Amino acid sequence: MDADWEKRIAAAWDDLDTYGEERAEEFRARIEALVGELPEADARGPFERACAFDSTGHSDRAVPLYEEALAQGIDGYHRRRTVIQLASSLRNTGRLQEAITLLTPELDAEHDELDDAVRATLALCLIDADRGREAVALAVGALAPHLPRYQRSMANYARLLVEPE
Repeated sequence: MDADWEKRIAAAWDDLDTYGEERAEEFRARIEALVGELPEADARGPFERACAFDSTGHSDRAVPLYEEALAQGIDGYHRRRTVIQLASSLRNTGRLQEAITLLTPELDAEHDELDDAVRATLALCLIDADRGREAVALAVGALAPHLPRYQRSMANYARLLVEPE
């Protein structure tokens, strides 16, 4: 889509918190109007719709739309966002194993600014699946590079949480 559309969709998302719960439908209508400008086969359409449902408390309605975006071939940065957000919605709807299965390959994907979001979302899924040691290992491992000191120690501690003795 063109730069003007990108600017308008970004502005809509920037305004999300001004709507509040009582105006969630109005926010979704704003997103729907913008999505209506996209070509029918554009995978950003179901992605943006899914995000709107997800962000207004309807993970159950977001899941099939995220799946549609993936099926339509959403790619690049938006593909990875779709995977992360779908996994989060799957978690919210109790489909933990599907979420874990979806996110795990992202640990080895080409690294980008979403790496920590992958790890944080997967850690939440793991803790809900009663896999606490793995969850903490992921969280500490993701945090380690951002610490002003102790990066090596924390990375080793994270590894030792899940390595067999």
